[in-house]
Amino acid sequence: MNRLKEKYQNEIVPSLQEKYNYASVMEVPKLEKIVVNMGVGDATNNSKLLDAAMKDLELITGQKPVATKAKKAIAGFKLREGQAIGCKVTLRGENMYNFLDKLISITLPRVRDFRGVSNKSFDGRGNYTLGLTEQLIFSEIEYDNVVKVRGMDIVMVTTAKTNDEAYDLLKGFGMPFKK
Repeated sequence: MNRLKEKYQNEIVPSLQEKYNYASVMEVPKLEKIVVNMGVGDATNNSKLLDAAMKDLELITGQKPVATKAKKAIAGFKLREGQAIGCKVTLRGENMYNFLDKLISITLPRVRDFRGVSNKSFDGRGNYTLGLTEQLIFSEIEYDNVVKVRGMDIVMVTTAKTNDEAYDLLKGFGMPFKK
């Protein structure tokens, strides 16, 4: 069993249940999924860039990414409907906990001048979005093999109803929020 999943069941659930006075264990918010999204805007001109981004994302998450396509055409961006413009991976279950553990304990501490992640990135419904400027902070990525340095969004979807509940849940997992 994963370290974070065990921590969730043995420590986080009882503490949240006590703090928010939940009647049942099923009311306690939990992490539903983590979506890692990488936008590749220049894939409109060069499809090799999308392949490279997908390869990087697969190395980072350990799961095969899906190409995301444009919903509508925008002439100003030379974009056609249905054209591939990015890739994403949805992690659930064991993979999700493994990725979160790696993110919190290995990846984020490697960021230079790291003072914690913003505590204002909640959406009001208990979901948290974290933006990274480059994929090089992940230990799986080798600098020499990178075609282009890209950022990515990591969205943590929880069952929490408020931002405070989601904050306490992620804080319990060890998410390094700013003071």
